[in-house]
Amino acid sequence: MKGLLPLGLLALLGQSSLAQKQYVREQQTWLGVFNQTRFTQHWGTWTDLHVRLHDRYVQDMFQTVARVGLTYYLTDDVRLTGGYAYVHHFPDGARTIGQAEHRPWQQVQWFSKFPKARLMQWVRLEERFRRTIRSNERTDDFDFNYRTRYNAALFLPLNKQGFAPGGLQFLLNNEVMMNFGKEIRYNYFDQNRLFAGLVYQLNPHAQLHGGYMHLFQQLPAGSTYRNQHTIRVFYFHNFDLRPTPPPVPASPSAQ
Repeated sequence: MKGLLPLGLLALLGQSSLAQKQYVREQQTWLGVFNQTRFTQHWGTWTDLHVRLHDRYVQDMFQTVARVGLTYYLTDDVRLTGGYAYVHHFPDGARTIGQAEHRPWQQVQWFSKFPKARLMQWVRLEERFRRTIRSNERTDDFDFNYRTRYNAALFLPLNKQGFAPGGLQFLLNNEVMMNFGKEIRYNYFDQNRLFAGLVYQLNPHAQLHGGYMHLFQQLPAGSTYRNQHTIRVFYFHNFDLRPTPPPVPASPSAQ
């Protein structure tokens, strides 16, 4: 009996801890268009646009993102980018008004090529300014925090065309995001995005991605988590405007 008492207390404490955690289940659809345009040997631009729907995948608007950047090409496979993103969060749950977010960002992106695989990686730093909402009213203040993101995408060819036009590839992609800054108290871990899907090589400069993404996120309250199932469809395109651009396949970007 004496030995059972501590075990019983531990079990009760464990159940109490689990009971305090809340899980929000979401079904979303993410649509995105990406472009990287190279003007010279070292300079180019980055653009990506997103529409994200939720509530049974397509019932309501959840979020829109418009991101632009200026890219410096250290080499063909190593790139530095800095830019700005505007994010609009549509009404969600108890918040019945939209919320604006301004997001400067900096990134290093690099590519690795193997005989039967391609690997894309990046590390991104974001400065997030979100308009403060109190009592369901917008204020003139902004909440601020930093967020770091590490993204890795592995491409494996599934047919003989490989990475050439007409090629079909399997894509496994994971991105981890961490928050930091004086206003972050609970959710230092922000989210993890795990994606699996197919890539179709439309031509030497364009790809179509489609598949399933599971997103797990710790919300600012600290005890609430988002468990999200997502259909994701992205289109990627590269322009190379150098005088004699070499035929390089479309470079995968990110969400």
